[in-house]
Formats: sequence, C-alpha cells, structure tokens
Amino acid sequence: MATLLDPGSVKVYTVNGAASGSSSSLPDWLTRKRAVKEKGKRGAVKEQIEGSLELIQHFEFPEASNRVKTTRDGHHIVATGTYKPHIRVWDLDQLSLKFERHSDAENVDFLMLSDDWTKSIHLQNDRSIEFHNQGGLYYRTRIPRFGRALGYHFPSCDALIVGAGNEVYRLNLAEGRFMTPLVLQGEGEGDDVQGVNCIDVNPAHQLFAFGVEGNGTVEFCDPRSRTRVGLLRLPVGRLLPTGVSVPGLPGLEDITGGPSVSVTALASRIDGLSYAVGTSTGHTLLYDIRSARPFAIKDQGYGLPVKNVSWIEGGSRMAGESLVLSADKKVIKIWEKNSPSVNFTSITPASDINDVHHLPGSGLLMLANEGIQMTTYYIPQLGPAPRWCSFLENLTEEMEDQTTRTAYQDYKFVKRSELASLGLDHLIGTPALKPYMHGYFLSLQLYDTARLIANPYVYEEHRERAIREKMEKMSETRIRTRNDAGVKVNKGLAEKIRKEEGRERKKTEKKAARKAKSTEDDAMGVVENTHARAEGEPGKAAEKASLLNDPRFGELFENPEFEVDEESREFALLNPSAVAQRMNQRGAGANVRTRTAAESEEEESDKVSSDGIDDDSESESGRRSNSESESEDSDAAGELWTDDIRARAAARQSAAKPRKVPVNRNPNVRLVPMRAQADGAGGRLGRNTTFGQRRSTASLKGKGKLPDFEGVEFSADGGVEMTYIPSASAAADEDEDRGGRAAGKKPKRKGIETFGAGLEKGGEERAVAMSEAERRGRTQRRKGMRSGSKNTFRRL
Repeated sequence: MATLLDPGSVKVYTVNGAASGSSSSLPDWLTRKRAVKEKGKRGAVKEQIEGSLELIQHFEFPEASNRVKTTRDGHHIVATGTYKPHIRVWDLDQLSLKFERHSDAENVDFLMLSDDWTKSIHLQNDRSIEFHNQGGLYYRTRIPRFGRALGYHFPSCDALIVGAGNEVYRLNLAEGRFMTPLVLQGEGEGDDVQGVNCIDVNPAHQLFAFGVEGNGTVEFCDPRSRTRVGLLRLPVGRLLPTGVSVPGLPGLEDITGGPSVSVTALASRIDGLSYAVGTSTGHTLLYDIRSARPFAIKDQGYGLPVKNVSWIEGGSRMAGESLVLSADKKVIKIWEKNSPSVNFTSITPASDINDVHHLPGSGLLMLANEGIQMTTYYIPQLGPAPRWCSFLENLTEEMEDQTTRTAYQDYKFVKRSELASLGLDHLIGTPALKPYMHGYFLSLQLYDTARLIANPYVYEEHRERAIREKMEKMSETRIRTRNDAGVKVNKGLAEKIRKEEGRERKKTEKKAARKAKSTEDDAMGVVENTHARAEGEPGKAAEKASLLNDPRFGELFENPEFEVDEESREFALLNPSAVAQRMNQRGAGANVRTRTAAESEEEESDKVSSDGIDDDSESESGRRSNSESESEDSDAAGELWTDDIRARAAARQSAAKPRKVPVNRNPNVRLVPMRAQADGAGGRLGRNTTFGQRRSTASLKGKGKLPDFEGVEFSADGGVEMTYIPSASAAADEDEDRGGRAAGKKPKRKGIETFGAGLEKGGEERAVAMSEAERRGRTQRRKGMRSGSKNTFRRL
C-alpha cells in the first residue's frame, strides 16, 4: 500500500504490515474483512488484510517483536519477539520463514558474530547471555547485573555488555572467560554512574563510546589502554523543557525534581569523526569529536526517548551521504545533517516502535514493533530495492496506479440526525453501524436502499441534479469574451466605458505613430521607436484607472442593488437620446407614435441651427469632424459626466423661437437678376450673369439675329424650344451620320458637331471671345439662397 507522507516529495510504500498514516492505521473492521481458513490446520482461521502487500511470508510474531537485524551477507533476517520468547530467521532468497527457536527469557539485544545467521550472541532480561550456533543453543552464562546493550570488538574478540551500574563487562570469546571490566568514572569524584544505556564501537578506529544515564554525558574509552580518553557533555539547558531547573549547577538546587537527561542511543559514522547521540528528551545531536559543541540538533517532537539513531550510508542511487535516521516510539524521521529543521521524510507507524533497521545501500526499512506483523517500508528516493527483491520497483509502480481506490469506498459516513431521518436509528449498537467520531460508518448498499425507501423520488431528483450539473459544465466550455468577466449588472454602462477606453487607446496609438514618423532618426530607429511606443502606450492606457478596474466601484457591476433603472424618469432626463431610440425601436407595440420623415428632417435642422456654429468657425468644425471620424462611436451626448441637459434645452428653445429681424437691418441678400446687366464701361456683362444669358447675348451680338433651324425657336431671353418629329428619312440621315460620311454627301465641317434633327454645336463663326473672369464663373456658393425646409435664411 502506497502512502504519500510528504506530498510532492517522497513516497513511502508499505510492503509488509499495516499501512502507516499521519496518526494511526485504518481500523481493524475496515482492513480485516475476510477470514480465510488455513490449509492443513483444523479450526485455524487467518484474517486477510485488503489492499496490503506481503513481501516476506509470515513476517510476524504472535504478540510483538523486540529486535530485527540482517546478516552481513544480506541473505537472511534475524528477529526476536514474544510470546513465547523465541528467535526467527527468514531466508530472503526464498522470501519465507527458515526456522524459529524458543528461549527461556525475553530477548533484550543480540548481535551477529558471523557473516551469516549461524553464530549469534543474545542478551536476555534474566541477566543471562546465550550463544547460538547452527545447531541451536551453544552456551549460556550470567552477569552480575541486568544488561541493557551489547557490543563486540572484533580485533580482540571481546563481547561488551553494559547495564545497571558503572561497569562494562568484557567477555573474551577467544579465551572463554570474563576479563577485567571497564569502570566509568563519571564527571568527577563523588559522581556515581547510575547505568549505561547504549554502547558503540567505531568501525574506523575501534573507539568505545558509552551513553551514560542521568548526567547527560558520553564517555570514550581506548581499547588499547582500557581507560577513559574523553568525556562529552551534552547541552542540558537546551534539551530540558522551559521552567525545569538544571541539576548539578553550582548554587542552584533542583527544587522541582525535574527529569534528568540520559543518552539512550549512539551511532558513529564510518569516517571516524561524526557521532549521532540520542537523548531521553527526544533530541538527536550530531557531533564532530574534535569539537565539544553539536553542529546540529533535531527534536522528534514527542518528548519520548530516542530508541535508534543511524547514518544512511552506501549505494549509488542513495539520496545523499549525509542523511540521518532517528526514531522514538511514535515516529521515524529521516533528515539531512546540514539542515535538521527539514525532514527528508517522516513515517508514523500503526504500532509503537521497538527497533528500526536500515538495509545498507538500499531504500528498505524494517521495524520491530508492538504489533503482530513486523513492518517493512520501501522508499524509492532513499535508495534502490535490494537484489533479492529487485521486482519491488515494478511492483510499486502498479501499486501507484491503485492509489485512486479509497479505503472507505464501500462505506458511507452518516450523522445521528441523518440516521434518524432514514429510519435506521434502531441499528445503533449493532455490527451494521461502526461508530466513528460524531457519527457512524454504514454500508453503502444499505444506505442507498434506506434512502430509496425514505424518499421514492430520489432518482428523479438525482437525475435533474445531474442534468443541471452537466449543463453548467457545458456552459463553462463556451467561448466568452474576456470583457464580460466579472460584469453581472449594468452591462450597457460597462460596454460604453470599454468603448471610451478603446477610443482613447487608438488615439494614443495614432498620436505615438505620428510622433514617431516626424522624427529625423534613421529608419531602423524610427521603426523601433514606433513599435515601442505603440506597444507601450496601450499598456499605460490599460492601466489607467476606470470604473471597471477600480475596486471602490466593484459592486456597481456585481451587486444587483446597484443596477441602473433605465425606465426611470431620472435616466430619461440624463439620457434623452438613448431613451428616444429605445422607444422608437419598440414601435407600435407601445403607445408611442413614431416620427415622420418631415419631423426627423426638422429635428436635424434644429440640431444644426442650435449648435452655435458661426461663420468664422468653419475651419474649427472641419477639424472637429476629422477628429470625430477617428472614433468608433460618436454618441458622446449620452455620457453621464459630459451631457449638459440644461444647455441643450436652452439652445433648442432659442432655436424654436422665430427671430425678429430689425427693420433698419439689411439682410445682405443678393438675388439673381432676371435680365443681363452690364458691368461698367465697355458693355461687358456682370459676374452675376448666368451662363445662358451670356450665350444668348453673345449670339445676338455676333449675328444680329437668332439662327433659324427647322423645329427650333429661340426666345429673346435665351430660351430654346425644339420640336422633333421622327421619320424614316431622319432615321436614315442619323444612321449615315453615325456610320460615317455617305457617298455624295457634304463632308462635316471641322469643329462642328451635329446631332438630332439638324442641330449643330460649335463652329468658328459662333466663337465669342470671353475674358478669364467671365470664363471662370463662380468660385463660391451663392449667398442668400432660401432653405428647402425652413422659411428663414440660413447663416453659414
């Protein structure tokens, strides 16, 4: 079963025993579901745990396990447990139990003397020491006091036994007798050592280290001289809780009688300089024996004595050569020596821990605990799987795919009130309900049946809810503009604000582009400057504060209470054009009469006459029209902050009133004369004479009489009347004129164009010499013309 203890960093797989968790394992009624009868055993029933992996068969003890170790060759596991006290050996090549032996007393500690399982020494809790070989119990002896830990010095073949008292017993296996014990001196004269809790033999230089109880010290002895060579004092003041006095300080009595600090675990590194010291206060201290100060302190957090400390060593795929493992009764923590405040991983087993063993060069951890099954953890990031279970890496990948299955998928948690509504409160106290916290766990099948009986329409409600959820999910996938995000009310106002921002942004971009083009830099610099400004200015415009992005006005577009009522009279007064347009769109559906074309034209005329445009503001109006043509929306009169309804109403009223022209005022109206008038001396026609009057006058002057054409009559004032009667001959003549010169016909004269029934145009005899002023005609609009819709004169 895979357990992710540190999310996103380290995964811990339980390959034997109960799964670990943050505080406790799953309850027995959930995991131990099926009872399987073992073959060959009458009445023997074994409970099977669902979702668990059993890497090693029968990796357990009837009651609890005390110690666990692997042989140096890596082929066997040796563990001791109770009840009855016995020793078990597992063959790792077969992943099964090899044999078991019983003993008379419970085991306290043991050591493997050989590379395999054949030779071992065991310390029992009845002050006896047993030696076992391949055949069984080889020899038993006793020591004067109860022992607590074992050690073995390979160069001298001395077995070291520590326990109550200040003596370290030495049993030489080569000679078969006890040697002179080592006596620990403590901190000085009068200091009586109460006992020794642990022992360590450094693999590099064979220095003995003893963890003393009560005074918070570690004594070092040289095996060659068999005397003390050093004393390490722990910082007791930093380890004891706040408010507890430090015993042994001069001038200060221990009135509170608080707990003392004892060394409960020791481990040396293969470099020969580093030591890890575990204390009874739940702290782990790392020392370099060349310094008296610890370079790292780790707190387990529970305040319980540290049972095991060890250095994680070896392996090409190891997470690092500087990891330390520390464990108390509740938790195992793996951390780096340079940063003790950060855990590489933390494991909280289901049962109390008695011993922890790490397989060197791998990511496998084995635990001896107070439970029936011994626990094994595999941490891929800590190291590879051992050779005897190399398939474990592939197996854990399959276990990772099964992590989606929840442990409680077949159960439903219900409260007591819901249980009563379902009519199942009479099941309280029966095995059908599993009490948990403030409710009960109920079988999911029973829950569905009871709910269906209590509410027959539950399926219809579920179906409607499923359809509604599916529709909402589908609606979320629709393409929406980003502008509508966060706007729930007053969407019209929001759209108008966005248009204004867009206009300002475009104006800024065009202004920046024009400014960039006007510079006299080189071509590349001009282009880069234009792009930079064109990209930079919109960002500034976007960052400009407005009603949409100002948090003070956020509820204006979210809270329905701030919605603008477009049917109110106040809105109509502030936005008359918008209201009128909306009423026109409604049409005949409402009691509103639409405007006629004449009324619309009159209204447009009123707007032009009431804008206050003077004769000298023609250029300014042209510039305004050019600037307004750049905008997308010219409805600026509807802005709440730019519309002046009072000024526009006054202008409209003044335009509606007829203007009173004074009698003595000349309107300066120039009317077109009905007859051609001479302009000065020489008999020239005036500039106000029309083109027809000039031509008719010129013709009279040139010939003295009007030309005589068939069917054409000329009047004295320049009018022409023509009568045309179509005939076959006229059509033939017209076709000949179109097709070219006919045979025997008179050729066309140069500069004369004939058309119609004998009509001609042009000719030298009709050419009249005209001055440049007369040939040019008018250059400005005729003034004083009457308006087509108003009976008044316009002022332009």
